[in-house]
Amino acid sequence: MNWAMCGWLQTSSSASCNLKWSKGWLPNAGIDMTFDFCDLIAHAAKTRSLMAGTVVGSGTVSNKGSKDGSCCLAEVRCLETIANGKPSTPFMSFGDRVEIDMFDQDGNSIFGRIDQKIVKFETPVD
Repeated sequence: MNWAMCGWLQTSSSASCNLKWSKGWLPNAGIDMTFDFCDLIAHAAKTRSLMAGTVVGSGTVSNKGSKDGSCCLAEVRCLETIANGKPSTPFMSFGDRVEIDMFDQDGNSIFGRIDQKIVKFETPVD
């Protein structure tokens, strides 16, 4: 385990998530996580071997008290309901695009932009 890398993950990463109706949500993955990536990796390693390339997910990242600090559509809608009595952000629809990226402190992309279009599954005809 490279603990220096864990420190970098904790303190140097910000994410962006763009949907058609949003200006982009920009949570900072280096703060406000209940269990940081080092904790998640250490916990997972207690019960299994972790190899190079193992992906460890934290779930969605949110920041306390920041309207731009969430990448969870359900959370955004809940916060809107609390503040306004109803959500104003729509659910996703077929044809929508989701773009996700993560940047270091210098603004460089860490793993490259993920760009996906939401499409309806069509059952293959035999």
